[in-house]
Amino acid sequence: MNHTYSGETIQFEIIYKNRSTIGIYLDVYGHIEVHAPKGTPDESVIRLLEDKWGVILQKSREMKDRLNGPQEKVYDHGEPFLYLGNSFPIQVLQNQEITKDHVLFDGKTLRIQVKELEDERIQQALKRFYYKQCKALVEKSIAVQQRHFKTKPRSTRITDSQTTWGTCDGRRQLTFNWKLSMAPRDVIDYVVVHEMCHMVHLNHDRSFWRLVGKIVPDYKEKEKWLALSSWKMTV
Repeated sequence: MNHTYSGETIQFEIIYKNRSTIGIYLDVYGHIEVHAPKGTPDESVIRLLEDKWGVILQKSREMKDRLNGPQEKVYDHGEPFLYLGNSFPIQVLQNQEITKDHVLFDGKTLRIQVKELEDERIQQALKRFYYKQCKALVEKSIAVQQRHFKTKPRSTRITDSQTTWGTCDGRRQLTFNWKLSMAPRDVIDYVVVHEMCHMVHLNHDRSFWRLVGKIVPDYKEKEKWLALSSWKMTV
């Protein structure tokens, strides 16, 4: 069934079940299912869809985008890049007077200055920016979260990992993925807490998760954000 509202059309399927309420569900492909009590009028389903229209469209697009995977980045004016959980456009400026390519964030735009307008230079400038920001963000978070722990990290490094957001070894040496600087601050804080908890419990046993949950009660929401958003955290 199709329905158009506010200039947008969605396709959905109504499934009638022995239940008392109407529920809207999106599968991993972004397809929309409405589960309704038997005998529910179509008008009631449409009314609920329209009430939830904005959220449905957003979630459907997010799932379809995730399914398509990361798109190749273009280093032109206006291309969006994630920083602290939000997308910001880049502004690329050529300046042959500078000693080093660099990125400045003014709160609205990622301003990139490079000696030459080359994609490789722009990409590397962005990576250096994310590395630097990640280190500052992680170190600040560690200082704040230290009140929950008796022991301190021995060292902190920022790395380029394809498999983990962070690690903690038996010597309390912490490493963090530079892409964390693209995540919201509360998600960064969760990853920091997660790794600091490994200073107490090296394994992911019940004691470990109890400690994590005590410090970050909604840690599953943070993990969900990373799971759903990691595909677009690219440079």
